[in-house]
Amino acid sequence: MTEMTYRPLGDSGLMVSTVGVGCNAFSRRVDRDGCREILAAALDTGVTLFDTADIYGVQPGASEEMLGEVLGAHRGEIVLATKFGMDMRGANGADHGVRGSRRYIRRAAEASLRRLQTDHIDLYQLHRPDEITPLDETLAALSELVREGKVRYVGCSNFAAWQLVDADWTARTAGYERFISAQNQYSLLDRSVEAELVPACEQVGAGILPFFPLEHGLLTGKYRRGADAPAGSRAAREPERAQWLQEADWDRIEALESFAKERDLSMLHVALGGLAAQPAVASVIAGVTSGEQLRTNVEAGLWEPEAADLVALDEVTGTA
Repeated sequence: MTEMTYRPLGDSGLMVSTVGVGCNAFSRRVDRDGCREILAAALDTGVTLFDTADIYGVQPGASEEMLGEVLGAHRGEIVLATKFGMDMRGANGADHGVRGSRRYIRRAAEASLRRLQTDHIDLYQLHRPDEITPLDETLAALSELVREGKVRYVGCSNFAAWQLVDADWTARTAGYERFISAQNQYSLLDRSVEAELVPACEQVGAGILPFFPLEHGLLTGKYRRGADAPAGSRAAREPERAQWLQEADWDRIEALESFAKERDLSMLHVALGGLAAQPAVASVIAGVTSGEQLRTNVEAGLWEPEAADLVALDEVTGTA
């Protein structure tokens, strides 16, 4: 297997593996033994970044709890990232819809630390913008956590480019911790962040952590235009996804399949490796349900396209 590569997250000193683990399925489609298997595969392949959130799991906090139980002595070998700011349905106490406030951040961070069974979080991310709390209050509270050693670095998720730039200016002028990462939906099928967010990240020195890089499986090659979802697939288990399959951009999906076939690659190589090669991308986070799936993702994500491949990808996806 190709040896894992590592990159700095933005212009910070935090190094992350090129392929990361998304923990959204932990406690839902991955049980404790499955989580241990995934951790073992990560340690074996050199994957360091595990990304979860306080909202993930069969109930709020369940993904963090499972990850915390499994990590044990291996805590120091991974980069542990989690997020706050979504509706925890009272698990962190009443928040009145204001989840970027100093009051709420302190409670959310302490709760995540308990569930993760750790004394610090490597990357603590605001899951989405708080439209009520002043940004300087949010950044001040996060900076307090960093000074106390409970958080190493801070990041954001689902921010628009202007919000990231505003946060960076506020942090730099007030002496607060800066967001070193932006986690947004980004795939070769949805490259909309390249219009504004990617240039903004390059300007302020933030690394991009794409989520949904496989577009819910559309870029794995297992679905076909006009065909029923294969037995055992998530789309087959969830009938409500039938409409989603019908409305998929099959022209571009099939163009990417042709691109892969011409280079004797799998769709997974193109989807993960091609995305990892884009500007400002630090690590590609993909959810997994088994250790074998993680190993497959690692092999695919470490494919390094040549300059001509990147030009062809732009043409195939309509961004050239």
